Amino acid sequence: MITALAETNRAPFDLPEAEQELTAGYHTEYSGIKFALFFMAEYIKMIAVSALAVTFFFGGWLPPFPNLLRGLWEAIGGFSWLSPLWFGGKVLLLLIVMVWIRATLPRLRYDQLMHFGWKFMLPLALLNVVATAGIMVLL
Repeated sequence: MITALAETNRAPFDLPEAEQELTAGYHTEYSGIKFALFFMAEYIKMIAVSALAVTFFFGGWLPPFPNLLRGLWEAIGGFSWLSPLWFGGKVLLLLIVMVWIRATLPRLRYDQLMHFGWKFMLPLALLNVVATAGIMVLL
């Protein structure tokens, strides 16, 4: 979720927008259709990132707990006709979370972002690599 927010330039990672705090940064250079296309592209990126996250990490078109509730899902006609609804619902849930985070968290300064990336995220990623390698050797 952190990388999705950073990739889509959503708060707290919207540093290009933070250059001119009083005038919303580069948004003042656009008006009319350019402004609309700019914001539409931003939200399309959010939808694309959410759809990828749902596909890779949240079971895609499958309902929640498909193995536990298999009898129930088969009784109502199986997965096929509800699959687009499950996928769309999961994407919508991730979009709501992204908007919620933007409304909740303050914008980071450059020094705070560098501290977060180098002193928290990088060691955490290296620990994840070492732990995964250790588990793979043991198994």
